Amino acid sequence: MKEEERILSMDHYEHGIVINALNALRNDLIGKQRSTDPVDDLLLKAIDAPYRKIKRRSHHAAR
Repeated sequence: MKEEERILSMDHYEHGIVINALNALRNDLIGKQRSTDPVDDLLLKAIDAPYRKIKRRSHHAAR
């Protein structure tokens, strides 16, 4: 079976929300003395996610 990969585009604000939410989940798991390994991996993946510059249309191009 072929593994699927998802690509998610986020702005700076949304990226911060995801990082904070994953960190809160991690802290909750630590408090419950449960493994944080999957959340740690995802948190690092989100932190290290590459940037992609968005080309903005110039107002002059529409003329």
